[in-house]
Amino acid sequence: MIQVAVLGYGTVGSGVVKVIDTNHDSILAKTGADLGVKYILDLREFPGDPNESKVVHDFDVIVNDPEVKIVVETMGGTEPAFTFTKRALEAGKSVCTSNKELVARHGTELLATAREHGASYMFEASCGGGIPIIRPLRTCLGADVIDEITGIVNGTTNYILTKMIEDGSEFDDVLKEAQQKGYAERNPEADVEGHDACRKIAILSSLAYGRRVDFTEIYTEGITKISSADILYAKAMNRTIKLLAYSHKNGEEVLAMVAPYLVGKDDPLSGVNGVFNAIFVHGNMLGDAMFYGQGAGKEATASAVVADVIEEAQVLGTSVMSEWSPEKQVLTDVAGTEKRFFVRMRGNAAQLEKAEQIFGKIEIVDAGVDGEFGFVTDVMTEAAYRKCASQTDEILSMIRIREK
Repeated sequence: MIQVAVLGYGTVGSGVVKVIDTNHDSILAKTGADLGVKYILDLREFPGDPNESKVVHDFDVIVNDPEVKIVVETMGGTEPAFTFTKRALEAGKSVCTSNKELVARHGTELLATAREHGASYMFEASCGGGIPIIRPLRTCLGADVIDEITGIVNGTTNYILTKMIEDGSEFDDVLKEAQQKGYAERNPEADVEGHDACRKIAILSSLAYGRRVDFTEIYTEGITKISSADILYAKAMNRTIKLLAYSHKNGEEVLAMVAPYLVGKDDPLSGVNGVFNAIFVHGNMLGDAMFYGQGAGKEATASAVVADVIEEAQVLGTSVMSEWSPEKQVLTDVAGTEKRFFVRMRGNAAQLEKAEQIFGKIEIVDAGVDGEFGFVTDVMTEAAYRKCASQTDEILSMIRIREK
């Protein structure tokens, strides 16, 4: 039996233990991997839990046990997750994780450490929960040159936007409901400000394009400024609002950004609702491929983690190739990118005339909202939009428009 240690017995960690225990015979029959959980590392005690006897509080117990071949890190955050992961890899133990923050910050170093010590570092569950995306990028799409990735990669924000659209509710009200249902964290900043999606597109882009994409350099906006009025205008345009993570490789540079977009109803991403995620990948031979599924949740994420455990068990003593160059990828300044913008402005006919003077050709959108008006600009760069917007204090909001 291949012994596994799980770091963190929270939502995902307990899910991993459940999957390995519940599906042990099926996993063995299908893959030949005879898995067993020997240790669970946590600061807490779990009296009455079926796995109470496996709980330890000292990581040294795990790293010094030669029987433990695979370590599952589901602690979250960067410390002590980074220290524990690196020590495990240096001891020749393979590691898999769902921790997108750790992979985004330290993935380059940890992949190199794994390769140096004949181990594997895998992170399928870090991008898209239960959706298989890392492995397809690494294997199934290995023959293609990937040049674009676009997706809804955060279940919390997608749930909030879906409820706002369905119910006409305000952001704050839906956020509270999402927290009550367990779809949003008590501190939801990483999700609603776009940081989680930013880390995920950085990881996916690093893998797809072969160089380290620094997530701190990716232009990122969240959904906290989206209002019920924005939803009304979106419906008037037969569109919906989605938080999109996007990257595109053009020559030696990559454009990457995270922001809310108005998406047309004929766009497949418009029908991705609730906690579901979807990721489009474009290859030079394949064309478009879409990966769709539940992007969050205990069982879905745990299933993706255990898939990594199985692959690591099948290749013990070797390093699964899943890496990118430590050389930093040059990112394009979004200021030069072109698109149309939807703008809401406070005011009446006089302000409308001013908007036309500032933005030039515009298309008015009537959503029946008193005291304001909405319009769509012609195609312009981000820099040009900012210059125009700086000429008035009456702008209430702006959302970019996604064109198919």
